[in-house]
Amino acid sequence: MLALFAAGHLYVEADALVPVVASMGASAVLLFAVPHGPLSQPWPVLGGHVVSALVGVVCAKLIGPPMLAAALAVGLAIGAMHYLRCIHPPGGATALVAVIGGPAVTGLGFQYVLTPVAANALIVLAIAFLFNTPFPWRRYPAQLRSRAPGPAATGDGGIRHEDFVYALSQLDTFVDVSEEDLLRIYALATGARPAPVNPLRPGRASR
Repeated sequence: MLALFAAGHLYVEADALVPVVASMGASAVLLFAVPHGPLSQPWPVLGGHVVSALVGVVCAKLIGPPMLAAALAVGLAIGAMHYLRCIHPPGGATALVAVIGGPAVTGLGFQYVLTPVAANALIVLAIAFLFNTPFPWRRYPAQLRSRAPGPAATGDGGIRHEDFVYALSQLDTFVDVSEEDLLRIYALATGARPAPVNPLRPGRASR
């Protein structure tokens, strides 16, 4: 956040810093707390913010009543992120700020899309990459992390990767878990486990 505020002084007025950086605080939660979630990956972060900013600026310019423009900006931004496969929840705030961020923000016009929004998103992504790099299990983006070998989720009675892909395609909702993580959860859940022990009869499995 300090880096965002420092960079913000280069391209926006001081009055605009707080509203334009606010949505990046929400992005930081995803990038540093859930770095391997689908919503935290580079394309959703960059695309979600940029697309939402563009939608917000267009709504601010073309729609008169601010409340209506704000509502449409958020709704249309959600739809755009969905169809462009870059869903990133903080993008809704980015679209909203483009409309209600005050004269210092609305005065930027389409510049708002590149500076500060795109620039801020790139800064957050770069810091997330650097912060998570020293830890093999947290490396960002998700494709870079080392995965410990786990029990296979294939074979007799097993669920194959393509089975999960098909199942996810049939759900009319967004699941914030990667296909690989779902396969690993299934493999761990169905792997060999020691039988539960009856506390009243130590050493023997409960029946």
